[in-house]
Amino acid sequence: MDLLDEAKRIFDIAKPGHFTNYTHCAECLEHDETLRNNDIETIGLEELGNPGWDPICFINAQGFKYYLPALVRLCIESTEKDYYIDQFLFHISYGAMEKNFLAEFDDAERDFVAKLLNHLLDNKSEIIDKNLDTDSLLSALEVWNNE
Repeated sequence: MDLLDEAKRIFDIAKPGHFTNYTHCAECLEHDETLRNNDIETIGLEELGNPGWDPICFINAQGFKYYLPALVRLCIESTEKDYYIDQFLFHISYGAMEKNFLAEFDDAERDFVAKLLNHLLDNKSEIIDKNLDTDSLLSALEVWNNE
C-alpha cells in the first residue's frame, strides 16, 4: 500500500460542514469557503500553495485530519518548482504545538504522520535540504515520534 492510499484509509472521515471559525472575520470565511468548495482530490497548490494566504493556517483539527491525505499528496508530489513540504512542516509543527492537534490524533494517525515524515526524509531529502527545511523536518519527527 502506498502512503497516499494509507492516508486515505487512516483519515477516512466525513467532510466537516465548516473548517474554520468562519464567523470570526472575512478572511476566516474566505478560507472556510475555499476548504468547503474542495475536497481531498481537488484541492491543490492553487488553493494551498501561498504561505501568505493559506487556509490550512486557520483550519480546525477535524478539518486538518480530513485534508491530511491531500497534504500527503502535495508533499509526495513536491518538486523544486512545486514545493509544499515547508508549509506542511509548519502546519504539523505549529498545529501540533499551538493548536494541540496531537491530542486529536489517535495512535494510528500519529504513527502515520511519523511514517510520512520518515518517508520524506528518505525520499525527498535533496529538495528538503535545498529549501533549508531539514531542521524543521527533524524537529517535526521528534514531536510526532515522541507522542
